[in-house]
Amino acid sequence: MEKTRKIPWGLVGKVLGVVLFIICSNLFLQLTQNDFSFDLAFKFAFSWHTEKFFLGCLVLLIFFGWISSFLGSLRIGGLFYSLLLIGIGIANYLKMTYRMEPIYPNDLKMVIEFGMIRDMVSTPLFLLFLLLLAAGVVLILVSLKKSIRLKKQRQWMRVGIFLLTSGLLFYIGGFNNQNNLLRKAYNQTALWIPYSQKMNYYNTGFMGGFLYNLPVEAMNQPQGYSASTIKKITKSYQPAESEATTDKPNIVYVMSESFSDPSRLKGLEILGGDPLQAYREVADQTYSGQMLSQNYGGGTANIEFEALTGFSMELFNAQMSTPYTMLVPKFERFPSLVSTLEKRGYQTTAIHPYNTSMYKRKDVYQTFGFDQFLDEETMKHQAKIEDNPYISDEAAYNEVYDHLTNQKKPQFLHLVTMQTHMPYENKYSELPYLARGENTTALCSYMQDIAYSSQALQAFLKKLDDLSERTLVVFWGDHLPGIYSDEIQAKNQGPRLHETEFLMYDNRHQLNNQRTVTSPFYFGADLFQQGRLQMTGFQELLVHLQKELPAFEKGMYYQAGNWNKEVKLNQKQEKIYQDYQMIQYDITTGKQYSLKENFFD
Repeated sequence: MEKTRKIPWGLVGKVLGVVLFIICSNLFLQLTQNDFSFDLAFKFAFSWHTEKFFLGCLVLLIFFGWISSFLGSLRIGGLFYSLLLIGIGIANYLKMTYRMEPIYPNDLKMVIEFGMIRDMVSTPLFLLFLLLLAAGVVLILVSLKKSIRLKKQRQWMRVGIFLLTSGLLFYIGGFNNQNNLLRKAYNQTALWIPYSQKMNYYNTGFMGGFLYNLPVEAMNQPQGYSASTIKKITKSYQPAESEATTDKPNIVYVMSESFSDPSRLKGLEILGGDPLQAYREVADQTYSGQMLSQNYGGGTANIEFEALTGFSMELFNAQMSTPYTMLVPKFERFPSLVSTLEKRGYQTTAIHPYNTSMYKRKDVYQTFGFDQFLDEETMKHQAKIEDNPYISDEAAYNEVYDHLTNQKKPQFLHLVTMQTHMPYENKYSELPYLARGENTTALCSYMQDIAYSSQALQAFLKKLDDLSERTLVVFWGDHLPGIYSDEIQAKNQGPRLHETEFLMYDNRHQLNNQRTVTSPFYFGADLFQQGRLQMTGFQELLVHLQKELPAFEKGMYYQAGNWNKEVKLNQKQEKIYQDYQMIQYDITTGKQYSLKENFFD
């Protein structure tokens, strides 16, 4: 008589426990995406998008298997996995709260930016982050030590699972490849929304959106791309040398952190005076207006990339979320305003009163060709205002002024300020500005911040009037601060939440006094045209495009004085836009034929 095989209930229990654990972890990530609404998270998982939810669970299961096999313990692997997902979930919730966009795979590189994290979140959250990090390190060390004593059979099983899951994760990393089976499975039900990553994550789940933003080519190849096509384009945009001056004025770029005008927002009434009074006294007398920022509440590095290179984020694939970390480091040299001016005999200096590692700026600036990079440690002027943890704008301008007065060669100085960076509370003893409609401490403190910033800018520009050398300044705010309530954001949906202030200033007062709306990638070409400097072929192309499409980002196109959600181009405009797209592809993804044609010199 055959013996009846017993069902291994212990193993079955473990399997069911792991499955339940993975489902709960994916639900947690979905909760952070849905503002901790259990109703929305459960409907997404078990009613609206069940297929996509369980595809995400499959990826998490593979990841859990990889961690557990690496550590040699299911329990410790589960604990480490939990700590990791809690950290990612909290970071996602905070980013959604302050910037209205989710965590991207590339953001995980910022985990070592302790100074930035400390400054951006409250002390309890920062301590929690350090605790999670320390616990994770301890778990790894303890588990690896214990795993050495595993029996031979379990070691072989561990190695087998580790190799299998490693291979699967490598395959998952190619999610954006056309023939990737996981991507094809998602495509059965997924509606990808590349122009809005917020909606992309909502519609496909946290895991779907996260996978969608894994590495991808910066741009898809435009039809007809070739060396001959690029050569034809470069010949079409040749600047007229007779109209330009041979002078080499100093050029100063100032990207002012979160500098914007709160009085432009619907639902707010500013009381106690005008925090931007000093700024307006200057802007009203020179070329100025509003600049379209790609993001609300963040995205500084992307605006800086656009301003220095002349390339638009709108043309990139949606997954190219941060060129400073995902694209530029791949190059030894990358054409920019810096390299153009360097070839014309300028000394180029970047100044950022913070640390050098943010967004890989140290590496990026080297790739752009800056001669030197001054940070909070190497700047001579480091004064702060009251309890503000950041170096003041006044001190930063003093640093710029010293370079302008102590150097013989023409200067290009690029300043990225920090004074008006979040957090905003508990900086100043007096807050004279109030806001009817949203009178929060953060907003009142922010208004005092931009008042100080305005005054510092005005004083700096007045000092420039006394310089013997002609000096041109481009000043702009990178984005609005992420401090406004959902109600205020709802009232200002669209371009209004993305428009900051900008101005161009000439200490010889030779610029046109007019108001305009623009995008940061036009700054270099616009300044050279306004200042009557010798333009490059690429700048000539940008000037042609600016006349037809003065400002644009994904879902926001400014044409003929009106904002549209979609771009509408006639045949002439389409030709210029496609030429611009072709050149940007050539430099960022293609063979860089345009460099051989000296299009950026």
